Amino acid sequence: MKEKIKNLLPLFFFSAMAVDLYLIFIYAPEEATQGIVQKIFYFHVSCAFAMYLGFGLAGLFALLYLFSREILWDCLSHAGQSVGLLFCSMVLVSGPLWAKPIWGTWWTWDPRLTTTLMIWLIFTSILLLRRFFGNDSKGRMASAILTLFGMLDLPLIFLAVKLWRGIHPTVLGTKNNMPVEMKITLIVSNLTILFLFGLLYWLKSRILLAEEKIENE
Repeated sequence: MKEKIKNLLPLFFFSAMAVDLYLIFIYAPEEATQGIVQKIFYFHVSCAFAMYLGFGLAGLFALLYLFSREILWDCLSHAGQSVGLLFCSMVLVSGPLWAKPIWGTWWTWDPRLTTTLMIWLIFTSILLLRRFFGNDSKGRMASAILTLFGMLDLPLIFLAVKLWRGIHPTVLGTKNNMPVEMKITLIVSNLTILFLFGLLYWLKSRILLAEEKIENE
């Protein structure tokens, strides 16, 4: 029964993605000033939420590892680092694709863009550090400490628009007149991407735990 459910998860995701794409390109209206390019918004924002979740889990389990030295927590932190970095990369790719037609440039040193790039560099460094040290305890310890350092950047990314008045738009915490079709599409996009995040996080965790089991035999 469990194996059947596991096999159905990818099918469920692709079905959800098909529905999401229909909502984005057919159901949701085009934004009045930005036109079709605004539809990147649904992917961009959803990936940002998945990035926050991935790095947040990485930080939580890194803290638990520092207190307990349990390999399980390190593997779960490692999974969060890897999957969070994947979605962070998606954010940094989709952002310029949206920015070029609207701002007239692929990149600007806006506070939110800059702080997002900073966390990408930090977590890329963490994964490179893990590759260098392998499964050595020093590498795990350094990874956990650097992860907690990277966590300091997460609230800065979220609050950057308000703290430094950048040109990057904000989605939460502001009153807007977004049509109900756009709101529904954004919710479905968030749920679809978060489901993908959960699937990737689960697979990465299983792989890391299996590698640990094999190495310790």
